[in-house]
Amino acid sequence: MTTIQHAQLDWDENGNPISRAFADVYFSNESGLAETRHVFLTQNDLQARFTALPVDGRLVIGETGFGTGLNFLCAWQLFEACATPGARLQFVSVEKYPLNRVDLERALALWPELKVFADPLLDQYVAIHEGFQRLVFDGGRVTLTLLIGDVLEMLPQLDGQIDAWFLDGFAPSKNPEMWTPELFAELARLAAPGSTIGTFTSTGWVRRAMNAAGFKMKRVPGIGHKWEVLKGAFIGWPEDVPTPAPAKPWFARPVLELEERKALVIGAGLAGCATAASLAARGWQVSLLERHADLAQEASGNPQGVLYLKLSAHGTALSQLILSGFGHTRRLLERLQRGVDWGDCGVLQLAFDEKERERQAQLTEAFSSDLLHVLERPEAEARAGIALSSGGLFYPEGGWVHPPALCRYQAGQPNIRLLPHNDVVELRREGEHWQAWDGERLLDSAPVVVLAGAAEVKRFAASADLPLKRIRGQITRLTETPSSRSLNTVVCAEGYVAPGRLGEHTLGASFDFKSDDLTPTTAEHLGNLELLREISEDLTQRLGVNALPAEQLEGRAAFRCTSPDYLPIVGPLANKEAFLEAYAALRKDARQVPQTACPWLDGLYVNSGHGSRGLITAPLSGELIAAWLDNEPLPLPRSVAEACHPNRFVLRGLIRGK
Repeated sequence: MTTIQHAQLDWDENGNPISRAFADVYFSNESGLAETRHVFLTQNDLQARFTALPVDGRLVIGETGFGTGLNFLCAWQLFEACATPGARLQFVSVEKYPLNRVDLERALALWPELKVFADPLLDQYVAIHEGFQRLVFDGGRVTLTLLIGDVLEMLPQLDGQIDAWFLDGFAPSKNPEMWTPELFAELARLAAPGSTIGTFTSTGWVRRAMNAAGFKMKRVPGIGHKWEVLKGAFIGWPEDVPTPAPAKPWFARPVLELEERKALVIGAGLAGCATAASLAARGWQVSLLERHADLAQEASGNPQGVLYLKLSAHGTALSQLILSGFGHTRRLLERLQRGVDWGDCGVLQLAFDEKERERQAQLTEAFSSDLLHVLERPEAEARAGIALSSGGLFYPEGGWVHPPALCRYQAGQPNIRLLPHNDVVELRREGEHWQAWDGERLLDSAPVVVLAGAAEVKRFAASADLPLKRIRGQITRLTETPSSRSLNTVVCAEGYVAPGRLGEHTLGASFDFKSDDLTPTTAEHLGNLELLREISEDLTQRLGVNALPAEQLEGRAAFRCTSPDYLPIVGPLANKEAFLEAYAALRKDARQVPQTACPWLDGLYVNSGHGSRGLITAPLSGELIAAWLDNEPLPLPRSVAEACHPNRFVLRGLIRGK
């Protein structure tokens, strides 16, 4: 992982931003808007292409150098003016040095005619950290995926096809790393058939290098002080250059020809509601089937969950997922009611022993201080509002969430039909459709089904072998007291306690790997109180729990659902027996890549195994499922999507000779 570095700006006499690192302007001082429109919108013929999009069509723009977001906002403005309702714009942009929010707001204030688009961008411009960061606008009609990092580290991780390229790094003489043959090869790898490109530079060696990468470039008249600019189109991968390695067939995208964009999502917890919302935003008609009387009745029904980032300093797939998922959820919460549905109070992880102190020291080296930073004990106590036994690591953008509120918001989007009291016990394939049965009764049918019912996905034959396990957890609800209201932030050690919500604190949570009984027990309430004492004896006194009879403690228990590698299980499902037969050669040589197509179970997907991280990983996993189904650029690095793929387990078994 590389620590994010914000752009360092100077401002000229007209208030225009200048990059201190590259000594170059972000846009023309004389005609920034006109130049953007001429170089990027006109040379990519976007007005005609937006106008021609069908109701369920989309166009994907890729950009090198997000900068102030001016190109994105101009493209969005044109899309809004031209595109038919139902069409979608996806914008993918790489930025090594993102502006901080204050500088971004100052820069965009220069363009008052873009304010209606700039304001939503500024509203969503929170928790922008390393890696892939997805921002969603206008009910999902427009998405922006920021790849925060070095362009030659980020683009090779992108899985998708780009219809139009904006090549907009600082000038080649100022920033040569953004104008290399290696970069142009990545643009070609990602280019969709007929992909176009526009760039402000007309430098001869750039034009020749891009031609060599498979683009047909030509000089065209410029605008303002630019005499000429370049435009081009992708005409095909060069014959004399080895083609990029294709995705391994067991991770390749299933080809799904659908006449009807309808899906059944089974399970209305965090994963199911997120999946339903992501599909509905793309125009799918979604039936959200729930066996209980309402949504969020199991693990997603706790009164408070914590936005806690358990990260690794080593850039693991799980750590990348958490960082991207945290940002996505954090931006999503901006749409909910602060103080009742969620609280952005920060999260303090206490350094309760030497091992934890060492881990926190590693994390502070690996990540930016705006994501996490160490607070010594006096600072930690001042932040938390209570006496503590130690300082710790503070996540200023973290906080607590009322999970049912998030579920209700997502399930309430247009195109979603919530169907409670529908307990699906069997799936049958009839023709092009999956049928959901509760025994004798056909509940609904659709060409696509997403299994999102935590460990209950194992009840279906196609997913019965997924290695999901249930872990019982119990939370304790404690009445807020006048003196406990001083708690200002979530505090975690082995357990956690959250500031009050509607007069109650949530305390938890126990781990029980053996019990299948969800009746709350006094023993686990007492265990939670012990966790509270380890966090703060002061808060324990403020809550008056020592005087409270143990049998009067209240709470709820639910099952976390987790996988052996602690990554969720997200993606398309294959026929296990046919898979084992198709790739039997891997038993003898794991390095082989047989080119046999994966035997997919057409239209069957899973989103499960989020463990105690569902608030952070489930919403972005819904976007990942939708990207699989709609053949969009994935919202996560390809390696992370593969690490979450359902096929990983049967593949490992084959390689180990099982």
